[in-house]
Amino acid sequence: MSKDIRKIAIFRALQLGDMLCTVPALRALRTAFPEAHITLLGLPWAATFVQRYSHYLDSFIHFPGYPGLPEQKPDIAKFPIFLDVVQQEQYDLVLQMQGNGSIVNPMVALFGGRYTAGFWRKEDGCPDAGLFLEYPEDVSEIERHLLLMEYLDIPRQGTELEFPITAQDMADFNRMGLTIDAQEYICVHPGSRGSWRQWPPHLFAAMADEFAEKGWKIVLTGTADERSLTEEVAGLMRHESINTAGQTTLGSLGVLVKNARALLSNCTGVSHIAAALQTPSIVISMDGEPLRWAPLNKKLHFTVDWTTEPDYEIVLRHGLRLLETT
Repeated sequence: MSKDIRKIAIFRALQLGDMLCTVPALRALRTAFPEAHITLLGLPWAATFVQRYSHYLDSFIHFPGYPGLPEQKPDIAKFPIFLDVVQQEQYDLVLQMQGNGSIVNPMVALFGGRYTAGFWRKEDGCPDAGLFLEYPEDVSEIERHLLLMEYLDIPRQGTELEFPITAQDMADFNRMGLTIDAQEYICVHPGSRGSWRQWPPHLFAAMADEFAEKGWKIVLTGTADERSLTEEVAGLMRHESINTAGQTTLGSLGVLVKNARALLSNCTGVSHIAAALQTPSIVISMDGEPLRWAPLNKKLHFTVDWTTEPDYEIVLRHGLRLLETT
């Protein structure tokens, strides 16, 4: 990859967990091009991601969606405007970090970068054999993007995730007025973006009760849309819990997870926050892709593939062992 790269665009219009898994690649990219202006082309919410990771990203452009991409309903009328803005930037390098390229590679080619790089599949044909890496299967999402960086002669700078905590995050957390001290509680996060990816509420409640009986306070976390789910879990529990669903910002949730003794969750964005903050966790994988999404530190995090091991006792055994050994 040429060293005269001054403007870089990254296309990754995905959700929180997907974005957190790219942080090691972003760190490698920034190290290789410390003076470059790096722009994220992403979903609307990711403007705050760029703010949080301003040491790696400099600006944000809202991607309005595209036919075939499920993350948001495409606003077709706004796509030509988006495309015009991106083309006018005249990027030296456009990185397709969305996925295997089956849908987006022809679109990303329209961005007009001096160089365009990313992933491709054999069945689709390679846009540029020199800059496109055949999409690596059966690897973690973190490793996948580091492999792309290495393919472009960008050395990796570690596999660790990051979740910077700001003064605003602390202020938002303090405003919640929770009567808990650090390391005396366990976060239980039963929600996920799709109901098919959620471990049953009665099992979350049973695990929470097991922890409560060991003396831990239970803090239920989630979005405002997940409030009914956390209330269901609370209602199924024998012990009292603190329900914070809908009360946290992303940053104050980070503070809550950082100070927790452990996290119990589905495989979702909050599990990657725990990995970034080195909070021990028990992660239930409901989508059959634990290799792709599980935290890399197996001593600090235990992931159960529920599609192959639907055994509550396994989760309980490893959950209690995790608390004893970390």
